[in-house]
Amino acid sequence: MIGRALVFAGTTEGREITEFLARNGIKVTVSMATEYGMTVIEESENVRVDSIRGVMEMAEEMKEYDVVVDATHPYAVRKSAHIMEACDISGCPLIRITRPESISNKQFVTVPDTRSAAEFLIGKEGNILVATGSNELAEFTLIPEYRKRVFARVLSIPSVAEKCSRLGFEGKNLICMEGPFSEELNYAMLKHVDAEYLVTKDSGSAGGFDEKIAAAARAGVKVIVIGRPSEEDGVALEEAEEMLLKVFSIREPKIGKRLVTIVGIGVGNTDGITFEVLNAIADADLAIGASRMLESVDTGNADTYVEYRSDRIADYIESNVHYRKIVVLMSGDTGYYSGTKGLIDRLDHDKLEVRVLPGISSVSYFFSKIGTSWDDAFLTSAHGRDCNLVGLAKRHKKVFALLSGEDSVRRMCSELVDYNMGNVNLTIGQDFGTWEEKVTVGKPHDLLDKEFGVLCVALIENPEASDRNPIGMPDDDFIRGDAPMTKSEVRSLSVAKLKLCSDSVVYDVGAGTGSVSVEMASVAVSGHVYAVEKDDAASALISLNCRKFGTPNVTVVRGDAPEALAGLPAPTHAFIGGSTGKLKDVMSTLLEKNPKIRIAITSVTLETMAETARCMKDLNVIEEETFCVNISKARMAGSYHLMTAHNPIYITLCRGSSA
Repeated sequence: MIGRALVFAGTTEGREITEFLARNGIKVTVSMATEYGMTVIEESENVRVDSIRGVMEMAEEMKEYDVVVDATHPYAVRKSAHIMEACDISGCPLIRITRPESISNKQFVTVPDTRSAAEFLIGKEGNILVATGSNELAEFTLIPEYRKRVFARVLSIPSVAEKCSRLGFEGKNLICMEGPFSEELNYAMLKHVDAEYLVTKDSGSAGGFDEKIAAAARAGVKVIVIGRPSEEDGVALEEAEEMLLKVFSIREPKIGKRLVTIVGIGVGNTDGITFEVLNAIADADLAIGASRMLESVDTGNADTYVEYRSDRIADYIESNVHYRKIVVLMSGDTGYYSGTKGLIDRLDHDKLEVRVLPGISSVSYFFSKIGTSWDDAFLTSAHGRDCNLVGLAKRHKKVFALLSGEDSVRRMCSELVDYNMGNVNLTIGQDFGTWEEKVTVGKPHDLLDKEFGVLCVALIENPEASDRNPIGMPDDDFIRGDAPMTKSEVRSLSVAKLKLCSDSVVYDVGAGTGSVSVEMASVAVSGHVYAVEKDDAASALISLNCRKFGTPNVTVVRGDAPEALAGLPAPTHAFIGGSTGKLKDVMSTLLEKNPKIRIAITSVTLETMAETARCMKDLNVIEEETFCVNISKARMAGSYHLMTAHNPIYITLCRGSSA
């Protein structure tokens, strides 16, 4: 026997429960109270839309059904009471779906009813956006000059617009749109009407209440919430679905998980979007993405949510369970510096089926435009993240980079010139997929004063690039001055023993001329070195050597350690070449910032060596090795080579006990 259900809808939960029943083979009659509501639910083989109004009419109709579901709006108290009365008369079982109320807080004022909201606003100054619907809009005519100050947001159907017009709400003071709305759209409306107050009902997460509150907070708008009327106990949507499965003896639902498809939409030109991606967008009932992306594609009949942050996207998907097929738009390709990875990690894979569809990346688009290959290019991104383009261009003959912001090309060119890389060749791609698309070629100094768009990519070509190991730079290549300098052999051993990674964050304490800082920065090309030096003249030398050797990933920190270390990011490694008697304090600070840090300490005197041993014992660090370096270098005496000894240097390698 085929099961039958009568659903009184009017909310997103009503639409969801209807789709749930129909998917499981149940014949559903959906009763809608309004002409607009009857257009929201699509009729199908298992779904019929009708309008049943009187109590006795409902009771008579209910005799033909196995169960009645009340999914009307939380504020439709009279309708729910009539449904309950009709169920009592007919004997048909009733399931009432309720929405959880939002947690009251200081963000808004709660009033018991619409008239109280209007009375609260009498005497208040500023414009008012009313988002409570049209049924009780007449109450707001009590507010002085309401025709000028009160803006009503209602459903976009003629009968509602006519009703509002008769009350005096028309023209710019009447906004006809279908919700729920995103935070961005709510914010835009509040700013557009210059609102001081927002009046709304607590429609719950599914009704867009959270987005209203967030938008009002951003806009600095005071919120008046009409409290929910008391109602009979009900169940949440998920519990209602479980109850219905038992009513109709359905052991397992016939529907699988909700589908989230993350798609790459290419560089912005719809001609470059794959058919697979276009089909996914056309099939979706919800499309999510930044406003620029949503505007660039045809989302059809799908609802839209303007958002690009992974955590908010995941929360929205979890809260709005009525959406079954969701598409999330990502620019370019989903696998190239995309938000896809972060979003996948945040989605609940137990409840969602997640698939990823690639798009045309800016890399392949750019290189096809300039007619060359990219299989030998180093790919990176300076879009919203730190990136040492100078250091990468020193190592790689071709570097492709995503840039960020309209000033990004100028900053890159300026840095290349400042760090002795002004002879590289640049090719800039701008605003791909738009009418402003163009490609510009030149040297860094040629492009410094040119204007570029917000969306740019760059190819840096350096024929003189070398990927040889940078350890062992000759001492004579450094600008010396009077500052002490760690000799090449000691420097090479120390840096090698530290076992730096390409993205290490390193402190060079007592940096002197900066020779160790430069060498470490050349190894940790995607990391950063903080050269801590108290002497002003030495600090200036460090900056000069950084520019000479092309290491912009060195920041000179002037001051005494450990005080100068405050506020710096946690280090992964440290080199201590001088601590002016504060070794224990310096090491304590390093360990506080990172208990797993790896440290190299050089000592010239036996007293410093002894102090190092005491510090390691007192601070409970693990000593990996200590060794003495004795170096003699040949010098010419006529036709003979004579060896000249340098002072012995002690090098200690240790790490935090938590490592």
